[in-house]
Amino acid sequence: MDPFADTLQRLRETFSSGRTRPAEFRATQLKGLGRFLQENKQLLQEALAQDLHKFPSWRSLIPGLASWVADTARIWRERLHLLQLPLPLPRPPGNCVVLKPSEISKSTEKVLAEVLPRYLDQSCFAVVLGGPEETGQLLEHKFDHIFFTGSPRVGKIVMTAAAKHLTPVTLELGGKNPCYVDDNCDPQTVANRVAWFRYFNTGQTCVAPDYILCSPETQARLLPALQSAITRFYGDDPRASPDLGRIINHKHFQRLRGLLSCGRVAIGGQSDDSDRYIAPTVLVDVQETEPVMQEEIFGPILPILNVRGLDEAIDFINRREKPLALYAFSNNSQVVKRVLAQTSSGGFCGNDGFMHMTLSSLPFGGVGRCLL
Repeated sequence: MDPFADTLQRLRETFSSGRTRPAEFRATQLKGLGRFLQENKQLLQEALAQDLHKFPSWRSLIPGLASWVADTARIWRERLHLLQLPLPLPRPPGNCVVLKPSEISKSTEKVLAEVLPRYLDQSCFAVVLGGPEETGQLLEHKFDHIFFTGSPRVGKIVMTAAAKHLTPVTLELGGKNPCYVDDNCDPQTVANRVAWFRYFNTGQTCVAPDYILCSPETQARLLPALQSAITRFYGDDPRASPDLGRIINHKHFQRLRGLLSCGRVAIGGQSDDSDRYIAPTVLVDVQETEPVMQEEIFGPILPILNVRGLDEAIDFINRREKPLALYAFSNNSQVVKRVLAQTSSGGFCGNDGFMHMTLSSLPFGGVGRCLL
């Protein structure tokens, strides 16, 4: 028996009736979404704390993208940050939306399933639940647009299913984001900024730097600066810090703990299975062929690889899949401009991190397999 047939039929009938098209109706739905976010801040914060050990001071809810009767398969990474993306824009044109939260974020999923529908007209909006099997069944249906954020592996599954119906897709997929640090830099300034956006959300953000490229000399200057920055942000005992979250579940914890054996631990490296805790970690003596360089880390682990200079760094970056984000640090603006000009990435930021994500005028997502 198809668990989604009746729901999808209801949405299609609503859209075909024209009921969603009047401006007044659409405005009411958008206001309902706004009220959901405003009136349930505490509930959403508690859900984030349960899922990620994420406390009330961490809150950011950002609206964005999708179209027509949209199936929105979401991954657990940014949780509410990206989960709100597919809702607002389909609403102004009067489109209907199916929202599929990730089953990995149990508490957040529950809030979205039980509370969000109270604020929106359920004849044109639905939250559906389930794991991989149910998601597969959902993808068997024809949609007018599918929006998915997650891994390239699952992105291929989504795109294959969409191709059967020639359904357009927006896939925002993860990857390995390089961070080039030039010899001509202030190591403490670089360390402060890199540590902040690497360990933010316990490294579980798709635009975080996945590895550093620098010379051995710069590495020697950078390591004590990174240790100082980590201590400044999380104290002498990061595990006790209210600002450091936990890994989303034990499966991902075990995957990350396995990566700690790559190279050599220079900073951190502590872990606790009972708490899904992994300390902010820096790895050195890492080889390009090791597992930590073969997949998106998505955790509080930062490998440093040595290059002889800018040319080698650019060549290293260009030999790999195009990243979702790329960062370059140098006191020489020409170095930053050259990295930007001679590489390709979804987003780029010179001498800082994350800031390009705050500019609503910039396009969304990545290039290559990071965004399709």
